Amino acid sequence: MTETVTVTAIRDDDRGQVAIEFLGMVPLILLTLALLWQIVLVGYTYTLAGNAADEAARACAVGEDGYTAARRHIDAAWSISGGHCEPAGAMVHVRVKLWAPVLVPGTGGLIPVVGEAGAVAEVPQ
Repeated sequence: MTETVTVTAIRDDDRGQVAIEFLGMVPLILLTLALLWQIVLVGYTYTLAGNAADEAARACAVGEDGYTAARRHIDAAWSISGGHCEPAGAMVHVRVKLWAPVLVPGTGGLIPVVGEAGAVAEVPQ
């Protein structure tokens, strides 16, 4: 007498398929999140640069040091250059340059971001 044995082929089993697909997508998901976070940091750096330039222009307009005023409004994680007063007739012009950090504030600059502002000089230059 012959017995027939039914063998379920492993290839016909779907168990674990979702786990494998998820593992394949994890790097893409993490890369997307990192890129979105970097975009947020660059946008925040633009906001900081504009505010620092405004504060430096206000300080320059009344005869104070623009760089000190700009630095006061920037966290130490962002490196700053500029912020010095440039007289232009009855106006003062200030240009502040910040470097957007790479993924984590304080890890160095990636993209230069410039903020500019002007104000009417209230003291003779």
